Order: sequence, then C-alpha cells, then structure tokens
Amino acid sequence: MAILALGVLLIAFLLGLLLGGPYINLLRRLRLGKQIRREGPQSHLTKQGTPTMGGVLLILIVAALSVVVFALLPESLRGDYVAQTIMPVGAFIAVGVLGAVDDYVNIVYGFGIRGRHKLIWQLIVAVVAALYIQRHFAITGVFVPLVGDVEIGAIAFVIIAIIAIVGTSNGVNLTDGLDGLAGGTSVFAFLSFAFIAAARGFPWLVVLCCAIVGALLAFLWFNAHPAEYFMGDAGALALGAALATVALTTGFIVLLPVAGVIFMAETLSVILQVGSFKLRGKRIFRMAPFHIHFELLGWPEEKVTIRFWLIGALAGIVAAILAFVTPVK
Repeated sequence: MAILALGVLLIAFLLGLLLGGPYINLLRRLRLGKQIRREGPQSHLTKQGTPTMGGVLLILIVAALSVVVFALLPESLRGDYVAQTIMPVGAFIAVGVLGAVDDYVNIVYGFGIRGRHKLIWQLIVAVVAALYIQRHFAITGVFVPLVGDVEIGAIAFVIIAIIAIVGTSNGVNLTDGLDGLAGGTSVFAFLSFAFIAAARGFPWLVVLCCAIVGALLAFLWFNAHPAEYFMGDAGALALGAALATVALTTGFIVLLPVAGVIFMAETLSVILQVGSFKLRGKRIFRMAPFHIHFELLGWPEEKVTIRFWLIGALAGIVAAILAFVTPVK
C-alpha cells in the first residue's frame, strides 16, 4: 500500500507539472484573471490579472487518479476504497464547484457569490458528509491526544463535523492570500493526516492524501513567488473541506486545529478583528487575515510565507506524533 501511495503522489506531481503550463496558457486565453482588492496592500496590485482557478486543475487530477485507482483495484478491495474516500473526494469536488463558480462570477462582475449563499452550499455538503461518516463508521466519540476515545454521542459528532468542514473550508480560503501560502501549509496538513490515517488503518485515505499532496506540490511549482497562477476559491474552499472530512474519518478531528493551525489562526484573526471593531470601534490587527498584518509590518511576502510554512510543518509533525502515542483501542 505504501508503494501505491508513493506512486500516486509522484504521478499527481508529474501530471501537475505537465498540465500546469498549458492550463495557465488556457486561463490567459480565456482572460480568467484575478481581481485584486484595492483596500489590500499596494504591493498586491501587481498581481491584478494573474490567472486564477488553478484549483480546477487540482480537482481534476485528484478526481482522475481516484477513478484510476478504483478501476485498477480488485473487486474485493473496492468496497473499502469507496467507503474511505467517497466523502473526501465528494466534498473536494462539490465544494470545488462552488469555488469555481465564485471565482468566475468574481472575474466577470468584480464581486463573488454572497457569503451566506456560499455558506448554504457548504452546509449542505457538510451535513451529507457528516451523516455519512458517522453512520458508516459508527462513530460516537473522538480521539483525544494522549487520552484515547472519548464518547460524545452521534449527534454531537455530527455537529462538530459540520462545524469542522465549513470552518476548515473557509479557513484555507482565508489563508489563500499570498503566493504559495495556502498550498504549502495544505501540503503539511495533508501529509500529517496521511500518517495519522496510516496509524488508524485507513490505507485508502493515505492514497488520497498523497494524491492531493502530489497535485499541490506541482501547483506550488507554478504558484511560488511571483505566482504564475492562483488556486482561487475553487482550490482553497475544496482543500479545506477535503482535509476536514479526512480528519473526521480518522477519528482525530481534535487534531485538525493542530495540523491546520495556520488555517485556524487566520480564521480567528478575522473573527477577532471584526468583533473588536464592532464592539470597541478599534482594530486588533492592521488588517485581517493576519498574514496581511505581517506584510503591513514590513515583512516581505516571501518571508511571511516561509515562516508560516515552518509553523505549519512543525504543527503537522506534532499532530502526527500525538496521534501515534494516543491509545485507539
């Protein structure tokens, strides 16, 4: 199984490299360029018109490899494969479609889909995924690091699952503001849960995580500063939803805020900023999400990205180690 996971990772990476250039040229011909907010850092205005919707290619590569793996598996293994991957892949595609529509609307009209309308679609996907995972795997508890399985009941698990899927989807989207930032931190988060899935006996989740990591690494080849294209909402929203469903399936949803600490921090920065301004009329950060705060403090974009990567890598290692030392029986 490890060889299969490695093979899928390498194939996803190679496909991303081979298709990345032609896909960027296609986006340019179609004039699908990013609309940059005028109220953001002035340095970002140079990115105006950079091709976006790179997440569509990510989704196509992962979806295609998922189908190929299914087709190559013997009949006896297909049931487990589908059971473990149908919700992460389904959420990846379903939320990715929402993100792609939002990207397109933003390009054409200069503004995206309203937040509450996006939330409705995210909630539908989250409810379906949460109910399936809870019922199929009969999950009524969560694994707490160093403690073990803690019973919380099916209803509580479903509620936590819905919050996790919607929250992580939006968290990755908020993080997607600098070249390479969301892609790099997502690589570390998915790698972390690949190891956690392996420890929990979910081999097909490992294969799926490796496919996403491989596609992301190829995306970063073109997204490294200065970015040749962006993933857009199509990629960011989809990655967050997929990551949360993977975490829920393993039972280690408690470790999602650890492995995804950057996503959680970016989300909290926006909540705190908005709350502080409404309640006190004062801002906590120069601008939120807080990766922009550090830019406005004078950090170069590349330095913000690399330092956030380092935090994400460390957090992913910590999450994986905590999972390995937690009793699961």
